[in-house]
Amino acid sequence: MTITLHQNLTDLPNAITGPSAWLGKEMISNPDAWLYQLTAADIADLENAAQHFLSLNCDIGEITKETFPLNTFLSHIDELSEKLLNGVGVEVLRGLPIANYTQEFTATIFCGIGSHLGSARSQNSQGHILGHVRDIGADANDPNSRIYQTCERQTYHTDSADVVGLICIREAKEGGRSLLVSAESIYNRMKAERPDLLEKLFDPIATDRRGEIPEGAKPFMEIPVLSWHQGYLTVFYQRQYIDSAQRFDGAMRLTAEHIEALDMFDALANDPELCFGMQLEPGDMQFVYNHSQLHDRTGFLDWPDPTKRRHLMRLWLSINGDRPLPDCFKERYGSIEIGNRGGIITKETKLHAPLD
Repeated sequence: MTITLHQNLTDLPNAITGPSAWLGKEMISNPDAWLYQLTAADIADLENAAQHFLSLNCDIGEITKETFPLNTFLSHIDELSEKLLNGVGVEVLRGLPIANYTQEFTATIFCGIGSHLGSARSQNSQGHILGHVRDIGADANDPNSRIYQTCERQTYHTDSADVVGLICIREAKEGGRSLLVSAESIYNRMKAERPDLLEKLFDPIATDRRGEIPEGAKPFMEIPVLSWHQGYLTVFYQRQYIDSAQRFDGAMRLTAEHIEALDMFDALANDPELCFGMQLEPGDMQFVYNHSQLHDRTGFLDWPDPTKRRHLMRLWLSINGDRPLPDCFKERYGSIEIGNRGGIITKETKLHAPLD
């Protein structure tokens, strides 16, 4: 089955400029661009809001900005949203003293911040708005496994929402380093060095749904790695899922040129000039804008004691004031309505926030 190119590439810019087209070396030398240290007043405000919400005896999945009332920290919420949408596209909030908290209290603060940024989205067919990133022994080679449920290197990818948030509960014994790269910087290099290969990334390449299939949908999506829409370059990428989608009849066959383009994209994502990494500490909250940035995690060695093993919680968020997305994103997002899009929805989906 041949799928024709549906994007007009005649107005692609020669280079994308702006704060989200950063280089790794710039981010390493200027941590103030992406790292925010919580103040005592910030922490007190977040703790008071969490105590208020928990007094309501509601499920954390029902949290709203009204039930998680903030005062002094609201100004930084606005700064964070601006940084994600129009700035470097990533921020880490550091200094939350989670050693003093229960897991429920920690999750309440994390989801409460998310409720002020946008609306939480389902991360799987079970409707979990609060995901748990840890090694559960899943087989990374199984085409229906989720890579984040293993200890293997993830590779650079985007998640199926406008913004992904992580909070570190416990670190691994070794490894598990968070990695980031700007899709716009990858674009700039490919446009300068191999524009012929760059154009292949605008084809509607098949991506495996990994068994989480909306009613009436195919077991794969056909969303380009790169989309140029209303003046925005948007990325959608998970290489393992592109490769495993080739098992399906009807999926666009990857040509030698497509594979070469994907290989170059991966190589540039791992170029030390373009990417940078950080070790998330317990209490760190990382927010990443999926439409312009890719994230990754190195492999890790975990602790033998189950109570010490690496554990992060995850949010997927849709935020107001965001960019428009092309129609092809309906294949993954269901809706492309700004502020109400993203996540994984099937007929069994019921939103809730599991604490374990």
